Amino acid sequence: MNAVHTQYPDFANPELLDKIPLTAKTILDVGCAQGALGGDYLRRNPACRVLGIEQDKVAGAHARERLTEVFVGDVEKDPMPFDVPEGIDCIIYGDVLEHLSDPWMVLKEHAKHLSPQGTVLVCMPNVEHWSFVARLLTGGFDYEDQGLFDRTHLRWFTPRTMARALVDAGLTLSDAAPRPIATDRAEQFTAMLTPALQALGVDPQEYLNRSIPLQVIWRARKTDVPRLELSATMLAPQGGVSDVRVVEPLRALRTDSSIYSNIVVESGLRPQLGGTPRVAVLHRPLLLGESGLARLRALLEQDYVVVSEFDDHPVFMEERGVNLAELLTFRGVHAVQTSTPALADALLADNPEVAVFPNAVFELPPVRNFSSVEHLTLFFGALNRQNDWAPLMPVLNEVARAVGERLHFRVVFDEAFFNALETPHKTFEPSMVDYANYMRELGRAEISFMPLEDNPFNRAKSDLKFIEAGASRVCALASRVVYGDSLQDGKTGVLFGSPAELRSALLRLLAYPEATRRMADLARAYVARQRMLAYQVAARAEWYRALWERRVELNEALKQRVPELFT
Repeated sequence: MNAVHTQYPDFANPELLDKIPLTAKTILDVGCAQGALGGDYLRRNPACRVLGIEQDKVAGAHARERLTEVFVGDVEKDPMPFDVPEGIDCIIYGDVLEHLSDPWMVLKEHAKHLSPQGTVLVCMPNVEHWSFVARLLTGGFDYEDQGLFDRTHLRWFTPRTMARALVDAGLTLSDAAPRPIATDRAEQFTAMLTPALQALGVDPQEYLNRSIPLQVIWRARKTDVPRLELSATMLAPQGGVSDVRVVEPLRALRTDSSIYSNIVVESGLRPQLGGTPRVAVLHRPLLLGESGLARLRALLEQDYVVVSEFDDHPVFMEERGVNLAELLTFRGVHAVQTSTPALADALLADNPEVAVFPNAVFELPPVRNFSSVEHLTLFFGALNRQNDWAPLMPVLNEVARAVGERLHFRVVFDEAFFNALETPHKTFEPSMVDYANYMRELGRAEISFMPLEDNPFNRAKSDLKFIEAGASRVCALASRVVYGDSLQDGKTGVLFGSPAELRSALLRLLAYPEATRRMADLARAYVARQRMLAYQVAARAEWYRALWERRVELNEALKQRVPELFT
């Protein structure tokens, strides 16, 4: 969208964005400006209905290009201009309430339209910020075009008065997140003011805590929901597996204000919220013998429900010398979570409590490719796949020689694959472990190469590479193994089962770039409809809560499987 000249900056507050519940079916952004916040949210939850209210006509007109519906008008005169028979799941006030004559009335009126599990988000400037006091003391107070001293502010709030306004609207407070700015200057100001504070009976440290945040983000709910503490360990990031299976799912769950989640080293697992239900998710743990027993006992003594997060076939560990008879990774925990039904079937023999959460994406990346139909880039980014691609390399080199500079190769991680390519039109990134950069590189390509040899280990793999490519609007060129179950051949990508089929498919993708782009568009639409983490949040949270409710039963089952854990 072209730049628009309005009184509002056109960007989304990232901290506010991360607190919008991903389970929402309908959200209302009050004072939506040009719709940047709602537009970014829709890349995370495309199925949501995003409503906006905006008084500025120019900004509102452009917000209509991003949001589902936009009302241009005065929210105080018409608080609810939309038909919301099932209620609103999240109402957002991003630096808005301070501009209203009667924000308390608006809060109370909007609270009536919340769904039973609805959330209110408020980002408010903090009038207790040290700079406000400093200007008053030095006689330098004056209005400005924006910020804390915005000349259009009609009301002022402290964290306490905003909390009171939310409670008076009939809401239950969930949490408050301060947004500190210039912490060092706040500390210097408080130090200079300490004698006066002490004379007034004000604790300087308590004052500092109040004066540091420039803004505070509040979350409040229509009804109270019991807390859940969810802690996870994580392997060192490699190839995105930690991001996909741990980081992004916890980030998605954290949008539920009733869930406190964090990532810690296993030795640092300690309950943070007292008697709150607690679940510990161990990412691909290698639990063997006495050391494995000791690690599990330490968690059981803290009353954790213990879940093993594992997304590879157990043969993966056996091939690396692990004695599966001594392995506690699956049978020594309360439950296991994995990524495919095939993996679940393989793990059920060791533990009947297995949940499948298919790999999914947190958000749809911005589209970056297909800028030219004359040159297409084939992306390959995988680890430990030489047995899969080696039989196909002669075909790739044959096609590369035939088409010349029309085909460029972009290789991440696998140096052997890069070296085996007999073309000057190639680039290599040897150590890209940052998942965001990985996705950016993928998104600059037009074709993603996904070979998998037909064997039991590969058949248990997930279709993650296809989901990542589809989300990035990249056309998948994939084996029938695994990808044949989710990729529609000729519609959302191209499947091959032999070197000859690969040759024909790749030449066709290069010869008809418009058709290649159409398949990539359809793949992105498929991911948007079915493979977003937003669509899993409720099921994941419900499963963790159910495990906690059944912990007595699960402990008894665990005692039957591994009695030595309880001796």
